[in-house]
Amino acid sequence: MSFGKMNSFIDIISAENVIDPEGFSRRKETILASIRAYRESRHGNRMWANMASFSEATVLFRFRKIPNLNITTKMDITCSDGRYSILSVENIKGKDMYIEVLAKKIEPYC
Repeated sequence: MSFGKMNSFIDIISAENVIDPEGFSRRKETILASIRAYRESRHGNRMWANMASFSEATVLFRFRKIPNLNITTKMDITCSDGRYSILSVENIKGKDMYIEVLAKKIEPYC
């Protein structure tokens, strides 16, 4: 994967509930990494047809593995067009070079 294909800038965010000194719970978000990634939206090609088990996934992200950072499904990804919840994380070919993430767009409540 070349840098030419990695043309989307994303932030990987960890969100957790924190209790303040008065005892109220609030959501704290921490940006763990800001990186370039390859982004592919869901469309009708063979690869997306073979991923029927991930019917919720609306986008695929591929990016270089970040040293000392373990990507999990408890994290979110933000990019220029919205926020995504991570559904699946896979180490591509088991070589610890690239990570593939399937994610679902988070729609705000109105």
